[in-house]
Parts: sequence; structure tokens; C-alpha cells
Amino acid sequence: MTRSFNKKLVFRTLGALLHIEAVFMGITTVVGWLYDEPDVEAFAVSTVLTAICGVCGLRLGRRASQHTGEREGYLIVALVWFVFSLFGMLPFFLSGAVDTITDAFFETMAGFTTTGATIIADVESMTHTVLLWRAVAQWLGGLGIIVLCVAILPMFGLGGMQLYAAEVTGVSYEKISPRIADTAKLMWGVYLLLTGIETLLLWMCDMDLFDAVCHSMSTIATGGFSTKNMSLMGYSAAIQYIVAVFMFLSGINFSLFILFLMHKPKRLLQDEETHWYLGAVGIFTLVMTVGLFITGKVWSLTGLEEAFRHSFFMVTAAITSTGYATTDYMQWHVVLWVVLFFLMFTGASSGSTSGGIKWVRLAIIFKNSLAEFKRRIHPNAIIPIKLNGKPVTQQTYNNVVAFFIIHILVIIITVVCFCACGIGFDEAIGTTVSAIGNVGISIGSYGPTGTYADFPTVAKWIMTFVMLVGRLEIFTVLLLFSPSLWKK
Repeated sequence: MTRSFNKKLVFRTLGALLHIEAVFMGITTVVGWLYDEPDVEAFAVSTVLTAICGVCGLRLGRRASQHTGEREGYLIVALVWFVFSLFGMLPFFLSGAVDTITDAFFETMAGFTTTGATIIADVESMTHTVLLWRAVAQWLGGLGIIVLCVAILPMFGLGGMQLYAAEVTGVSYEKISPRIADTAKLMWGVYLLLTGIETLLLWMCDMDLFDAVCHSMSTIATGGFSTKNMSLMGYSAAIQYIVAVFMFLSGINFSLFILFLMHKPKRLLQDEETHWYLGAVGIFTLVMTVGLFITGKVWSLTGLEEAFRHSFFMVTAAITSTGYATTDYMQWHVVLWVVLFFLMFTGASSGSTSGGIKWVRLAIIFKNSLAEFKRRIHPNAIIPIKLNGKPVTQQTYNNVVAFFIIHILVIIITVVCFCACGIGFDEAIGTTVSAIGNVGISIGSYGPTGTYADFPTVAKWIMTFVMLVGRLEIFTVLLLFSPSLWKK
């Protein structure tokens, strides 16, 4: 039995989601009004337009069937990032914060995908309203717009299982409670808790309250948008340590946080992916610390503590795809660039707010490689791959291999496209890895102190698409171009 495409449900869901965006845009507008800033009118107009289009979506989706299939789920998840960015760019463009639609859309997509790449050369010249909207965009995109909406979609008479499965990153997802909406609410509870605690700690360490809120939103979302041109380079060591710790925490699977708070700490302590993630941060922090300390006299890093702090911060920023910086690492030895470049590939844990390949996939590939050596020695032996004590199914392994291959292919194709746009090879490969991993920081002229203001226009649109592909972990976007998905 075949089933037609449920387009009414798509309209209805997008309408509901636009109401969410309008609410957060309205909150930002109120903050701008409190600061008595000139761009409040642009934000107010953007809020009204977004709300009106949300109403239109709900009306077009009246009496929609409640059934959400794979096609509807994948389409909604992919469309919501595009639609949110389309409406989210209105405040930037209408207020004059950016001059072109290309730049406005690029900045907004970099926010919602938590990439953190910016075209704004002088961030400190922006109003509080613009800076807050950049942080809010990353905060909404961090744990996932869809996860937020799954928590409240029942208010609109909509289900969310297919949306949750299509959006949540990693090899698998986990339901903490029988109802998927309850799971989403618990995740957002932890998300709010971490954001609030970090804000309080930063404020206690003498960071301005507004800056503390913006940096906390970007940190927990592993986004990287800062309110300062030099990122976190001018802040105290205490603030840098706080941000580094919360970046690290945001790289852990949020489901494990919930289980920890539900008095099931063993799930967090015994999780194998968390061990890989923690081990990677520890090992590479040690490597970087030794490297920086040895070359300290050359690169003006004074003392072991400073070397450790910069190493821990930059390793965590790269591996969690946050993209903050406490120093200009382009002044470091080239070997240390390679370390950071590798970490940009990896990502943190599945079910976290970070981008990248994720350590669970890397662990499966590594374990299978070791098992293949044993199979060569003992060809008749059955040697399963296990993760957390459970065998990894062949389907899961095939998914990991396919993801890894397509990930590399997208990188190669994008690098070629960037080079064709006149971008140097070093910058092309660094920017590509940064975009698909939603990292933000890159190498070369687009390093920690650079912006994408002078990036070629065509390259900006390509990078925007790659950011979206990376945020939705490739399959969700590319499946939309598969004819088999649309066959009845």
C-alpha cells in the first residue's frame, strides 16, 4: 500500500517552528529596546514578518494528517535550517549590519549551524541587538531546533519521532523516557542548566553580564560567535578556563547527562565514546603543552601554566567545533597546526552539540581495523566489534563507513570548488574542514583573527551549503536528492 506525500504536515510544522523563531526574535527586540538602539525597528519588522509567515504555514497545514514518514521527516529537518536562516537574516540585512543578502544569509547559517564563521570584520561595532541575535541563533541551533520543537510540537497536535531521529546526530539516538517529547524536554532542561551556570560563573569573574550571556550561549552550543574581535584573547585566565570546561562538557552526549542526573552515573562513567573523547582531549592537550613549552622562548609563551591553558583551550575548541580562541595559533609551530587540523575533523560525542565525524564513528573504524588484523591471522575466527559491551551490527558499521567515505568526498569536491574560485589550497582545505565540521576556526588568512568578509561570493554560497550538510551529518541533506526517497 502506497502513501502520498503529506505536504500539509510540512507546512504546518514549518509554521509552528517559525512561531518559535519569532518568539526568540521578539525577545531580542525587547533587549534592543531596553538598550535604546537604532536597529530595534528592523528587528521588530523581522519579528512580525516571521510570525505572519508562521500563521500562513499553520493555515496551509490545516487538517493535516498526523502521520510523519521518513520523507516528511527528512524534508522538514533540512528545510527548517534553510527557512530559519532565511528569516533569521532579515534583522542583519534590514538593520544594515551587513550590506548584502549573501553576507546576511552566510552569517545566519553560520549561526544556526553553530559554525561560527563570520563576515563581520568589526564585531565590537555591532549593537547589543545584533550581537545577541547572533548568540541566540547559535544557541537555538546548538542542541537542535528540531529537538526544541519536538518538546513543544504536541501543543500544535504534531508528533516528533521521525523528526528527532532525522535530526539527532551520531550513530544512534536514545530515548530517555517512553515519550520522545519528554526526552527532548529533559535535554533542553540540561541545556538551560549548563547555560545558566556558565553565565553566572563568567559574571562572577567580572565579565560584563551581556557578554557573559552571549558567550555562554555560544559555548554551550559549541558555536564560537564572540562579542569581541579577538575572541577570548583579552580575557582573564579564569574566564578562559571556565569557557574551556564548559566547551568540554558540551561535547558529551546530553543523554548521559540526563541519566547522570537521574541517579544513573554509571552510564556516563562507563560510556566508551566518552572515554575516547576524554582520552583524546587529555593526550592532545599534553602533546600541545609540551610542544608550546619547548618552543616557549620563540613564541613568547611564558611558563607551563600558560602553555597548558592555551593547549587545553584550543584542543577543546577544535575537538568540540566551538571555534573560540585564546591565542593566535597561526604563530605556533606548523606541527601544532596539524594537531589542531586533525582535531577539527573529529568532533566530540554523538548526541552533543558539536560537529565533526564524532568519536563513536572513529572508535568503530579503529576497532574494526584491529579486528581485521586478527582475522588475517585467524581467518576462521568470528571476531565481533563491540561498543559498550554490545556487538556493533553490520548495518551500523556500513553506515559508519558510508558516512566516512561521503564525508571525505564532500571535502574533496568542496576544496576543488574553492580553488576554482581563486582561494589558495591551504585556505581551501582549512575552510572546507571548518565548514563541514561546523568548527569556525581555520588555517591561513581565515585563522582565529580572520573573517570571511573578502571570501568570493560564489564560495560563500558553497560554504553555506557545506555548513548545512555538516550540521545535519550529510545523509539528511543528500537523501533529499535521491529519487528513491520520493517514489511512492
